[in-house]
Amino acid sequence: MLDKKKKRRIIKKFQTHKNDTGSPQVQTAILTEEIRDLTSHLQEHRKDHSSRRGLLKKLGERRKLLKYLQKEDEKAFKILAITLKLKIAKKMNEEKEKEEKLVKLAEESMKEKEEAEAAENKEKEGETK
Repeated sequence: MLDKKKKRRIIKKFQTHKNDTGSPQVQTAILTEEIRDLTSHLQEHRKDHSSRRGLLKKLGERRKLLKYLQKEDEKAFKILAITLKLKIAKKMNEEKEKEEKLVKLAEESMKEKEEAEAAENKEKEGETK
């Protein structure tokens, strides 16, 4: 459980407007902090199954909120994932890099094709003269 000061600080950092305390961004940030606290607790107390159950419930709730946010506001989802340093942010970056590499390869192959066609055309023009 987070203390009031920590919770207020998280709310202030992630709120979308002045009186915002319940937006998906704020709820996800609070859940993430609670998950981190529970994870560190469970590393010390491995046999605390009731806390493990609570952790799993919080993970499920955060997953639902993130899925909703991704569906409703993709940009806010990406910003939140990067800010909270979630694994999904790392995946998104890797996918983006792969996509950029594929685009670059496609552009290079198109250039090579065009150059080959241009060379072929020059040869044909030379033969007709």
